[in-house]
Amino acid sequence: MASAAMLVPLVLVLCTAAASAAVVEHTFKVGGTKITQLCMNSVIYTANQQLPGPTIEVTEGDTLVVHAVNDSPYPLSLHWHGVYQLRSGWNDGANKITQCPIQPSGNFTYRFNITGQEGTLWWHAHSSLLRATIYGALIIKPRNGPSGYPFPEPYEEIPILLGEWWNRNVDDVENDGYLTGLGPQISDALTINGMPGDQNRCKGSAMYEVEVEYGKTCLLRIINAAVNVELFFKVAGHTFTVVAADASYTKPYATDVIVIAPGQTVDALMNTTASPGRYYMAAHVFDSKTVAVPFDQSTATGIVKYKGVPNYAPAAMPSLPPHDDVVTAGRFYWSLTGLARPSDPGVPTTVDHNMVVTFGLDQAPCAPNQTKCSGFALVAAMNRNSFQFPDQKVSLLEALYKGVPGVYSEDFPDFPSPMQGFRKATAVKKVKYNDVVEVVLQSEQYSSTLGTENHPIHLHGFDFYLLAQGLGRFNPSMKSKYNLVDPQVRNTVAVPAGGWAVIRFMANNPGMWFMHCHLDAHLPLGLAMVFEVLNGPAPNLLPPPPVDHPKCHG
Repeated sequence: MASAAMLVPLVLVLCTAAASAAVVEHTFKVGGTKITQLCMNSVIYTANQQLPGPTIEVTEGDTLVVHAVNDSPYPLSLHWHGVYQLRSGWNDGANKITQCPIQPSGNFTYRFNITGQEGTLWWHAHSSLLRATIYGALIIKPRNGPSGYPFPEPYEEIPILLGEWWNRNVDDVENDGYLTGLGPQISDALTINGMPGDQNRCKGSAMYEVEVEYGKTCLLRIINAAVNVELFFKVAGHTFTVVAADASYTKPYATDVIVIAPGQTVDALMNTTASPGRYYMAAHVFDSKTVAVPFDQSTATGIVKYKGVPNYAPAAMPSLPPHDDVVTAGRFYWSLTGLARPSDPGVPTTVDHNMVVTFGLDQAPCAPNQTKCSGFALVAAMNRNSFQFPDQKVSLLEALYKGVPGVYSEDFPDFPSPMQGFRKATAVKKVKYNDVVEVVLQSEQYSSTLGTENHPIHLHGFDFYLLAQGLGRFNPSMKSKYNLVDPQVRNTVAVPAGGWAVIRFMANNPGMWFMHCHLDAHLPLGLAMVFEVLNGPAPNLLPPPPVDHPKCHG
């Protein structure tokens, strides 16, 4: 029986493709893993028997090849969160958007180049709640080595993956959430690098520990791989300097707490200059909901131990913010600014598409197959369109490439619909190659019973400039407050509860690109839409699908 603390060695094959680039090759076998967690024996599904899964490390310009082998009983796909996938959209891994899932006993080789990106990204399953245990870090190093960092070279780099844990099979958790119409039950624990730590009822629970040397600088690569919760993260006796977010550099930002939404990453420098000892790192939920709803109130812990300090030395615990501390969360989210590099093109000033997209949750009559539902079920929408995954034997990208009719409609509205209720549809917004798109993301309270909450909105295929954000309703007069000089560059933005955020991006990547809430409970409810980006002049064309591209089944 394995514990969460056990890791299987990873074999990394590096083949020189050119003087300045390499092919980095992995094989991920997704299958059942026996594990003891929270004093229970469980079987979970992981990549290569690891929780978290293998860390991928590449250098900017490399080609990444991952042979995905599905030894699980579930159809699945793997998404490379934040990777642009320039002219390689077939490899994005968005289930039923860019590919059909890899069937049980099937396999698919993801192959794509990583160009123009540096920093911390990650990968995860993009099918049902399987990403609760199928995920890992994707680290992109500068092409010219540590001297390429816009900050002093750190002595050590430490991945910190924050997650959630369910004692039950997560596929059953999701299915029950649909049948009841209430969404999935809350998690049983939070984790740091796959382990819950010692602040729970299970004596002897696995806890992550890292040893550091006094007087050094560590780079923490922090990833929120949790499924449904934003998190506060602290290390007792230490502070941070944030230097990047979502694999885009930021101007240095000093803080003693990290606030991070699902899907986001934060790179933070931490100086090991505290009195040598043992210090807890800890994470717990930031709950932004405007109505009282149960949430996981556990605290995940790990240990930072200074070299030479005995393991039995007492450890100091950090004081985490209250769960509902919206002021601390807002200060962190809104204080970051981008650090432009000489090669950065800057914020595009001419906008081709101005959109206002409202979104939120509401209630609708139970569907006939929601057999445990009592009267009403949760539903979600963007501009009153509740996204439906295509039920034909084709992904949206294949339908675009082959011109398959009837799979989707090109009528996603630019502005909120005045209609009441929701339209269930597979609707996309069509834009031309190199069009500049500006989207006001407006959190809406469709139901006073459900209230609102922060929604981490993730865009596949692109980074975007985060020009402004605020509380309440967006007003066009607020455009005068846009940050066009040094805005954050993100792929996932935590839109505040009942508030708004403005993003702008250039659609320079042909394909079908998913935009959705990264609270996975909201995805099957319909909180999503798709951008269809047309081909540009050669070579900016969507290539043919790979020969081994998975086929859809009924």
